Amino acid sequence: MIINTGMRTDIPAFYSEWLLNRIKEGYVYVRNPYYRHQVTKYRLNPSVVDCLAFCTKNPHPLIDYLNELDQYKQFWFVTITPYGRDIEPNVPDKKQVISDFKKLSEHLGKKAVALRYDPIFISDKFDVDMHIKCFAKLLSELKGYTGDCTISFIDMYEKVKRNAPDLRPPTEKEQIEIAKAFSKIGKQNNITVHACCEKEFLKDYGLDITGCMSQEIVEKAIGNKLNAPKNNSKRMQCHCLMGNDIGAYNTCMHLCKYCYANANPELVRENRKKHNPNSPFLIGELEKEDKVTEAKQQSWVSKQISFFF
Repeated sequence: MIINTGMRTDIPAFYSEWLLNRIKEGYVYVRNPYYRHQVTKYRLNPSVVDCLAFCTKNPHPLIDYLNELDQYKQFWFVTITPYGRDIEPNVPDKKQVISDFKKLSEHLGKKAVALRYDPIFISDKFDVDMHIKCFAKLLSELKGYTGDCTISFIDMYEKVKRNAPDLRPPTEKEQIEIAKAFSKIGKQNNITVHACCEKEFLKDYGLDITGCMSQEIVEKAIGNKLNAPKNNSKRMQCHCLMGNDIGAYNTCMHLCKYCYANANPELVRENRKKHNPNSPFLIGELEKEDKVTEAKQQSWVSKQISFFF
């Protein structure tokens, strides 16, 4: 199975000590985000966890501890955008993130590290031409350090509309222009550009729509064939093996204006106060009403000989 750490928050950036403690303890408790007293216990053991997946804007806090994670096969998404502190208040300098991306690639191999350039939005500062210029510069920096990049266009959830009324998604015409240019830039740098949960028509303009964390990509990252469930994704149009996430919503201190996982900054700050790096929960402790259920976990690794290197 896959344990994912990045769909609800950024664990490497803000909760790395907690994660390392959980790995040492060998288990983690995760609250159901909709029924808080339903708690799932996951074993953190390489015998049942085939891949530990990360999605982060700042891998730096874990860079010096990669050896402690080496018992697990890993796949890392590192998100790098051209946006400033007005949009991403607590994301570190992008030069630092690029440097850490390269260190991850050197440690794990380029197949285990992928770039995310998302979300793409249109604003006074960022029109289509600016995105193309920034994307070209970024991929030239990371050429040779990864073979995959995922893009997506901003989704205007209600919370995003509240927090970022000055941002808008690209029109269909703008999406096509971006797809054509990004595909060409990707080919120039030997990087496949994937579109995350986007309309199928974009494949006609050079984007790969087979999934940003598809079974094929995960298999390349870990060097093993998987007998994974037919559709492990939470979204119908998604072809990815997302696994089970151990994070929690309303806990990411990046406080990006476009974030779908935070309702508002005040709630995030209140939750942050409840974080204990020694707790089995990311936020809070075991409560009297909690019902803990052991997850049914098994390895998906095929017994067939792997031809991945």
